[in-house]
Amino acid sequence: MLHRKYLFPNVIELNLQAGESFGVNLYLLDGGGEWALIDVGQEDTLDDVIDLIRKLDFPLSKCKMLIATHADVDHVQGLDAARDRLKAKTGAHPDAAKALEAGDTVQTYARITAQNIDMPMPTCKIDVKLNEGDEIKIGKLKLKVWHTPGHTPGQLSFKLGNLLFSGDNIYKDACVGAIDAHHGSHLPSFISSLQRIRDDDAEFLLPSHGPVFRKDPAILQNAIDRLTKYQHMADFGTCLVSWPLEEEWKRDILTGKMPEL
Repeated sequence: MLHRKYLFPNVIELNLQAGESFGVNLYLLDGGGEWALIDVGQEDTLDDVIDLIRKLDFPLSKCKMLIATHADVDHVQGLDAARDRLKAKTGAHPDAAKALEAGDTVQTYARITAQNIDMPMPTCKIDVKLNEGDEIKIGKLKLKVWHTPGHTPGQLSFKLGNLLFSGDNIYKDACVGAIDAHHGSHLPSFISSLQRIRDDDAEFLLPSHGPVFRKDPAILQNAIDRLTKYQHMADFGTCLVSWPLEEEWKRDILTGKMPEL
């Protein structure tokens, strides 16, 4: 049995445990009699992940749930294989479940033709649809489900005491998960989700990429202010709320005003 490196009581981050990168952060929640995994990563790392869990002396048969923070391929490509091998239930938001059960390669970022990205995206049945306010019991632990859309429609976060597993909402450098229309990103929802995280009493944020960090309202406000500007910038295309320059141009056309050169 390997020595378990608990990041917090009842929480092991498997990249840190293994001393190697699995591509995304994978959080094992130790509830005593049973355990759960937040995100499973990609198919090509799944063997190593399962082998590590076995070496940590967590019985594979005691996996309560394989939880998807959202439907991005780097987080869930191995979900169907993990469900089959561990005989465990899968859990995701209903919006994420639609993409996962359909194997939607566009919404999951598995296929981005312009960048020559074409990854397999196996379909996966989602056994438990997780909604805002639900509670997942994992042995002695109670994990509260937050719906925090914006990066994707089905992005979830999870509250455990003073910890918030924050998915791709916010990272330590104040960056956020990718904003893309094909991905279903929605800027006003993203801002609301960040404001919720900022105002919550969680002490530590455990993101899906990058290091865990102590929550700093300034980091979240930085992202909120930036996304607020993004709502009105042409750079973000159909994710826009409005584009003031275009609106001014249309008014000038209608009133016959010539450009000031």
